Amino acid sequence: MKKKKSLKKGLRLYEGKELSKDFPITTIKASSQMVYPLSQHIGAPAKPIVAVGDDVLKGQVIAEANGLISAPVHSSVSGKVKGIKDCLTARGEKVKSIIIENDFEYKEVEGLGVKTDPSNLSKQEIIEKIRNAGIVGLGGAGFPTAVKLSPKNPSEIDTVIVNGCECEPYLTVDYRVMLEKGEQIVKAMRIVSKLFENAKIVFGIEDNKSDSIKVINGFIKPDDKMDICQLKTKYPQGGERSLIYAVTGRKINSHMLPADAKCIVINASTAYAIYNALYENLPLIHRYMTVSGEGVNNCNNFKVPIGMSQKDVIEAAGGLKPEVCKVIAGGPMTGSAMGNLDVPVQKTSSGIIAFTFDDVAAMSQSNCIHCGKCMSVCPSNLVPQMLCKAVKENDTDRFESLGGMECVQCGCCSYVCPAKIPLTGMFIMGKAEVKSKAKRNGGAK
Repeated sequence: MKKKKSLKKGLRLYEGKELSKDFPITTIKASSQMVYPLSQHIGAPAKPIVAVGDDVLKGQVIAEANGLISAPVHSSVSGKVKGIKDCLTARGEKVKSIIIENDFEYKEVEGLGVKTDPSNLSKQEIIEKIRNAGIVGLGGAGFPTAVKLSPKNPSEIDTVIVNGCECEPYLTVDYRVMLEKGEQIVKAMRIVSKLFENAKIVFGIEDNKSDSIKVINGFIKPDDKMDICQLKTKYPQGGERSLIYAVTGRKINSHMLPADAKCIVINASTAYAIYNALYENLPLIHRYMTVSGEGVNNCNNFKVPIGMSQKDVIEAAGGLKPEVCKVIAGGPMTGSAMGNLDVPVQKTSSGIIAFTFDDVAAMSQSNCIHCGKCMSVCPSNLVPQMLCKAVKENDTDRFESLGGMECVQCGCCSYVCPAKIPLTGMFIMGKAEVKSKAKRNGGAK
């Protein structure tokens, strides 16, 4: 095991993980109506291959990948297609979705869940099984995993990092997956290692998860090209760039991919999804989620059918307390406040966090006092107060020259700002304007 490492900046946050970390993953039943957005990943939306009125089976492909960077969508229940229309998501966007009325019979496609031995699969067959299972990155924005595992020069990859940091406060589901499914994760990574013959598998896990480190280490065999890198607990350690730097000392920017640093990064829950695809013939039809926060009656970790209403997931946790004032989809640092709870669980849904009035500090904004706290915590070494000025003045050239496109949107600057300036939100808008300007000018950023 490697000695403890850490990114240079970032924050030590109140974790809130004690609310849910000791609760084993519990399976909950699907909703009566299931909604499957066609865009649950980075890239082109999936293309529907079912029509209104069609009967579908559990595990059936209902939308196929529409291009190289895309991913198919499978039904997590059996039932009837009731509609294909725009539906609201947790981020407040309307996305074309397939609506299925659950018949609660759970009739399955042939071969679903049949155990297989992937040890003799070719590299291409491994990639195809992962692609056909609809697996995307479960720790971030949902980049299709089959594409991530197909870099231009796989022989140049020397480090495959399994991201077990889960540095967002309150979220504990990756921790539970490592604790409960450690053997399966290690087995999956043995197969993945066949794709990168010159690489070592490194599990990057923060030191607040010592028992999951022990579990993973217990399943690593002496002849495995695997190791554990124990990381100091700090946010945003689990960000792809931060993790690569902490584990290897190599830096990448917004114009680079992990493969440019000879690395591939896979989230721990993604690794378990790979196991299910390769060993159990199961596509990605469930999502492991944490429901937590002081505003939840019974905090827990759940195995949730994708497409289920997040409102029903909350009910499975005993519902919300009367004093709740904000519900977050995802983690409190990078998640989105939900105005409507009746939105579907997607492949990238990691948790639901509910805060009470006592938890949410008064956010009366004032002017920047130039204290420099934002600069001291920025993992990308930016100067947020200057970026803020550029955004306010709509100076996209200045924003870009100051490195604004390197912002990883971790929220550290907003968290420490004594003036309560929503810096991260401003930078998201600034980056969007740079991209929009480039598009108008016929280029791309």
